[in-house]
Formats: sequence, C-alpha cells, structure tokens
Amino acid sequence: MSNIMNSMFDMRLLDDLARKETAVHRMHPLVKFLTTFVYLIVVVSFGRYEITGLLPMLVYPVLVLTLAELPIRPILNRMLLAAPFVIGIGILNPVFDHQVVMVGGLAISRGWITFFSLFLKSLLTVCAALLLIATTGMDKLASALRMLSIPRLFVLQLLLTYRYISVFMEEVSQILMAYSLRAPQQKGIHRSAWGSLTGQLILRTFEKAQRVYLAMCLRGFTGEYNTGASKSITAMDLAYMAGWCLFFALTRIYDIPMLIGLLLTGVVQ
Repeated sequence: MSNIMNSMFDMRLLDDLARKETAVHRMHPLVKFLTTFVYLIVVVSFGRYEITGLLPMLVYPVLVLTLAELPIRPILNRMLLAAPFVIGIGILNPVFDHQVVMVGGLAISRGWITFFSLFLKSLLTVCAALLLIATTGMDKLASALRMLSIPRLFVLQLLLTYRYISVFMEEVSQILMAYSLRAPQQKGIHRSAWGSLTGQLILRTFEKAQRVYLAMCLRGFTGEYNTGASKSITAMDLAYMAGWCLFFALTRIYDIPMLIGLLLTGVVQ
C-alpha cells in the first residue's frame, strides 16, 4: 500500500517541480523541447565504442539540474528505473564480442565497452527527458508540440494518457486499502483474489474515466486541449538554445576529454 502511495507522490512530483520559478523554468517550452531533442540526437549519434566522448554531455543535465534548483534524488530514482531494461539488452554484448583492446593500460573486451556506452547513453537520454518534464510540465510541453504542427490527436492522446496514469493509481490504492481492511493479517493479495480485483480495477477505472470525460465536456471540452496563451520566444531563449547546440556540436566533433588530457600532459603546445 505504501509503495502505491509513494508512486502516486512521485508522479505528481514532476508536475510540482514544473511550477517553480527559475531561469530555466521561465524559458520558452518550445526552446527547451528543441534543445532536448538536439541533445538526444547528439547522444545517440555517438559510436558504440565511444565512452570518453560522451562524458562532456554530462554538463547539460548537471547544469540544468543546478540552475532549475531540482532535487537530485527523485530524478536519480527515475533514471534508475530504466537501468534493468538497459542491462537486460546490453548484458550479452561481452558474451558475443570477445575482442580485447587496451584502455589505459588495462585489457578489456570490446563487449564491455559497448555495454558501458549503451548504459551511459540511456542514463543521459532518460535524464534529459525527465528534466524537460520537470522544468516545463506536460501542459506547456503539449503546447510546444502543437507549435511544431504535431497532430492534435497525438498530443491529446499523450496528455490524456499521462493524466490517466494518476487516475489508475488512485483506483489501485483504493482497492488495495479496501482489501487490506478486510484481510488485516494477510501480507499481499492472495492469488484467489487476483482475477476479481483485476476485473474490479478495470471497471472502476473505466467508470472514473467516463466521469472525468463528462466533467471535461461540461467545462467546454470540444476535442482541443487548451493549455492557455503561449508567450513569445525572446532573444534570451534563442541564445540559450544556440549556446547549447553549439556546445553539443563541439562535443560531437572533438573528443574534449582527450584534448584536455593532451594539454595537461604537454603533448599539444
């Protein structure tokens, strides 16, 4: 029961963080979306054997996290949720790629290099997506998608799905609370009740969705999810996006950690 309530709190935490008033939060949502999109493209474009070249890409999430005054632990916990899937996908790389290369005087198989590269890419991309939602909010993000002429049906489906998850979790918590009150000495749900509780959950969430839809229609919903008037893009917004895009391009073209190492060792004068 406590896990369900914690999950509900965690879902709403991103919306609460998006209401903060910082320099990053005040940036135009379209600018933040395009900057994040470019960041994701650059991260994914790195080769499967590149690890040091990806390290400068950590500057973007770290700096945004600091400027937006976001708590580190909730973002980190959400990032780790994707770790099991990445590990399941890349854990077989060392099995199939046995070729050994020398890295800093150590012999390591290329399979482990591809695994660590995939793991680092996944953490960076998930973190960038979470920071976009935590500094923008789903409503403003939807308005940015509409500015890019994304089909209205797709944007509406995205928003309603995001909102329906919280409704679903509320129904789950109510069912679990009712079950725990009727079986206070029992840990978990007995398998004999799995089917009936699942059926009740489907019916309750369907009825709740119908009531939510009727309430939306009574408030003037006609198929268009209005997110309010959007502000215009300022010169500061353009400078923010241009600065980050320039940094991403330089990071992709040049191996910055290697250049720094060469300068420190005096190889490059």
